[in-house]
Amino acid sequence: MKITELLAEDTIILDLEASTKSKAIDELVEKLFAAGKLVEKELFTQAIWEREKQGSTGIGEGVAIPHAKTNAVKVPSIVFGRSKRGIDFEALDQQPSHLFFMIAASEEANNEHLDTLARLSQLLMEIPFREQLMKATSSKEILSLIDEKETTRVEKEEQHVQEMESKFILAVTACPTGIAHTYMAADALKEKAKELGVQMKVETRGSSGAKNVLTAEDIERADGIIIAADTKVDKERFRGKRVVEAGVADGIRKPDKLIERIVSEDAPILEMEASETKEETPKQPAFYKHLMNGVSNMLPFVVGGGILIALGFLFGIESHIPGGPDYNRFAEALHTIGGGNAFGLMIPVLAGFIAMSIADRPGLAPGMVGGFMAAQSDAGFIGGMIAGFLAGYIVVFLKSLLKNMPQSLEGIKTILIYPVLSIFFTGMIMFFIVQKPVGMFNTALSGWLSGMGTSNAIILGVILGGMMAVDMGGPINKAAYTFGIAMIADGILTPHAAIMAGGMVPPLGIALATTLFKRKFTKQERDAGKTNYIMGASFITEGAIPFAAADPARVIPSIIVGSAVAGGLSMLFNIGLPAPHGGIFVIPIIEGNPFLYLLAIIIGTVITAIMLGLLKKKVN
Repeated sequence: MKITELLAEDTIILDLEASTKSKAIDELVEKLFAAGKLVEKELFTQAIWEREKQGSTGIGEGVAIPHAKTNAVKVPSIVFGRSKRGIDFEALDQQPSHLFFMIAASEEANNEHLDTLARLSQLLMEIPFREQLMKATSSKEILSLIDEKETTRVEKEEQHVQEMESKFILAVTACPTGIAHTYMAADALKEKAKELGVQMKVETRGSSGAKNVLTAEDIERADGIIIAADTKVDKERFRGKRVVEAGVADGIRKPDKLIERIVSEDAPILEMEASETKEETPKQPAFYKHLMNGVSNMLPFVVGGGILIALGFLFGIESHIPGGPDYNRFAEALHTIGGGNAFGLMIPVLAGFIAMSIADRPGLAPGMVGGFMAAQSDAGFIGGMIAGFLAGYIVVFLKSLLKNMPQSLEGIKTILIYPVLSIFFTGMIMFFIVQKPVGMFNTALSGWLSGMGTSNAIILGVILGGMMAVDMGGPINKAAYTFGIAMIADGILTPHAAIMAGGMVPPLGIALATTLFKRKFTKQERDAGKTNYIMGASFITEGAIPFAAADPARVIPSIIVGSAVAGGLSMLFNIGLPAPHGGIFVIPIIEGNPFLYLLAIIIGTVITAIMLGLLKKKVN
């Protein structure tokens, strides 16, 4: 339906007599009634004012669009009014309004009517069109201008739809843990592609491996590829294609912009070797991406090993020690597999994959050797991080140094020269420079954490808990989580308990708020809230992201406060967590009182829910 099917010459006022908002509304309503568009004038006027009470329909830029949907309307219509001197309509930009489009929608108004009215709002945002309407000298000229402008707009929309429908876009999503962000980004991209009429296939690289893998045929026919990832993704296969790179959070929050870059051919064509391509994601620094690549590959060792160790503790804290009063052979096996082997590989794997993210495959060997040296000394987790970056950039330096070697010697670079030189230099620097000072720092840090007083412990818990809610899976969240894992590796278990409590609160608090304060959330949000009970209980903080993205000013402060309180209480209750993940499923194996730990989480959840209930506005 076109705008000119709702607007006619007998519903156009070229020069409004009104000088106030109230009189302007009365004059526009009277014009509709005189044209036979209304059943009852007073009832329609009342509906218009009811809408104005919710917020002025003066949208700014000299335009006002008062509207109402009521059974007082006989025929869906638009009345146009123009005031050259301007009327104070309480517009958002506090400027007088000159162009008025009063919309009368019947109770049965369908989506076609609503689409037409939405198009009118879009047309009025263009300055030249508004100027033309102000200069028009007759009702026929007004209708002609609107019809011409709308026809052009519709043609462009149809052309854009055709362009969209002909596009085939691929995407790859990946986050460090591969638990939630990966799949949320994939769902957001697919949903937006469906809405825009674009064909899309998404490869997810989660904790269980790559799913829905892109084939050579997919890549060949694709118009472009979106990489929404916080870990390294092999781009070699995408050479010659338009590639958009972004953080996984952008895949969740801005899927339309990523898709539009491919459709509009605004994305660069990937021509360089994947190993030579530069990072193009300004919101995710190279340091963070390399570190997260190491963390994501390390996590299976941490989670598997940590839970096996924790299961061994069910037989007794010292049940794995031969000769002890609680000794159990099975507990010793669990501790050996989890602690001696899985945890033993944790730091070498971290360092190896950091180096591999920086320098590709040649970085793996020196990174793992440097990480193993850190694990065998007191340098620990921090030493492993240093070893990974050190090894990676040593290999990058060697590649640059040896790039002009004779072609006949090219084949021995990766199997001889890079391994020997990179392992040598990484090992020597670790041995003579890194291990001792980092070991001393770790020893001091461990001593401080072990011996901190109650007040300091609470402050640390508040900080770590709050960090988990700041970006819900982003760099700050991952920084706290990585610190907790490092502390578990060093045998200090209380920080990570505070971290898990803080990470569980955001989705749980939001879920509780959607249950207690239903009028503050849409039906879609209330349905998502039910899912958040499960996500929160499973320590998947990312369930809070859609709510935070929709209303950051109210949601983010609420979840930070609740998470900080939960983290502080966890430290106050001296709770230790030997497993790095698991949510409520690992609470039975914590060190300390499990009921007090649950109490800390519940208190944080209730605080978040109450703050949301107080801060959020009712949904109309």
